[in-house]
Amino acid sequence: MNESIVGRGNRDGARLFREWFEDLSAAAERGEPAAYVFVMGSLNEILKSFDMRVTFPEINSLQLAVRRVAHEYLREAEDYGYSPDICGYVKADVATQLRKGEHPMGRIPKPSLAVYTNACNTYVKWAEIWERIHKIPIFTVDVPGHRQLGVHTMPGDRSFENDRKYVESQIREFIGLCEQVSGRKFDIDKLRETMTHANTMSRCWKRVLELNASTPGGFNALTDGTIYLGVANGLRGTPEGARYFEDLVEEMEYKAANRIGTAVEEKHRLAFVGVPCYPSFRRFNELFSDWGGVFVNSTYLWFASGGTNCGYEYDLKDPVASLSEGFLLTVRDAMDSMFDQTTMIRDSIERFGVEGVVYHPIKSCRTVSTGLADSRRALMEETGIPSLFIESDMMDRRVVSEAQLKNRIDAFFEGLNTRKLKTGTPPATQPALGGA
Repeated sequence: MNESIVGRGNRDGARLFREWFEDLSAAAERGEPAAYVFVMGSLNEILKSFDMRVTFPEINSLQLAVRRVAHEYLREAEDYGYSPDICGYVKADVATQLRKGEHPMGRIPKPSLAVYTNACNTYVKWAEIWERIHKIPIFTVDVPGHRQLGVHTMPGDRSFENDRKYVESQIREFIGLCEQVSGRKFDIDKLRETMTHANTMSRCWKRVLELNASTPGGFNALTDGTIYLGVANGLRGTPEGARYFEDLVEEMEYKAANRIGTAVEEKHRLAFVGVPCYPSFRRFNELFSDWGGVFVNSTYLWFASGGTNCGYEYDLKDPVASLSEGFLLTVRDAMDSMFDQTTMIRDSIERFGVEGVVYHPIKSCRTVSTGLADSRRALMEETGIPSLFIESDMMDRRVVSEAQLKNRIDAFFEGLNTRKLKTGTPPATQPALGGA
């Protein structure tokens, strides 16, 4: 096994992620301008063309949960007056703003502007909080979604072109706002440069996802995938981000060719629907990996990458028009990954050899969680594939019960093993008491 290649994605991803936060901290100390953006439609390419740093409040908040301090920030926001029932990401970010950017990964700079789409209804009210706190301009990009389930207009269609022109007019207006805030003129060649790096990243991210159809899967979509997503969002449009994903493709192709999987002996290939349980991230994954369960695909890898998974590549001859086309296609895809999970999972079952689907609605995000019970029922009726429905949260450890999760997950794997016995396949071994 080539140890310089295997595991490189996780090592380099963690390093780049730390360096990204260190750069944000330095910008905060110097009072340099930064933009607040979201994963579903960040317009990173334009912001990078103005050399403006970007920070993702969703990523900042989930890092608080992974580092097991989110409850402190949630309580502070609730004491300030925010309801326990609203999005945990929002509350954690509010507390971060109240703490003047204090964060375990560094200091988050104040925003000079914010841009968001209508992909998530929470984005709109969230940005208004920054507008009130920091007195900054906020910009909405209204992305027309698909009008009907399963009916997707594409480039060349009259309807699509009308929508694309509508998006392009908004993007051109946003470029003007960036000029005002940064004090710099728009440089279309600089935009081409960032789009070139974004093209490399998109092409490689799509290939990485495809390679996980190999047996065993080269990466865990829940754990390793979260690292990849951090780079895909934070370093989109940069040479470092493009190089990272080129190296990641090389690693996954090597692992596929040599039948090298994750650190877990793969016994069950799973798909995940929803957002991970970050307050107990490691243990949450162990409840599955103890049984040899490996998540080979996830809706989260789609919508949280902002459509990078589509592999769309910009036409550099007409950058702004192509950016508007790609933006429309990818944000729509991200929305579909949240609201039409059945289509994505159905496609994964055969292509990735998925034998079980885990649905994970969370208290903090109704946008992602609404309708999952109905989606699960529809998928089971259509395919007969076993599924698990468990509830916890992406931020708030107060509503996470490991004992209840373990009972449900153990029963799920016992059912999968029974199915294997009926087909003559050796079942997975029950984990030792207490797990790893």
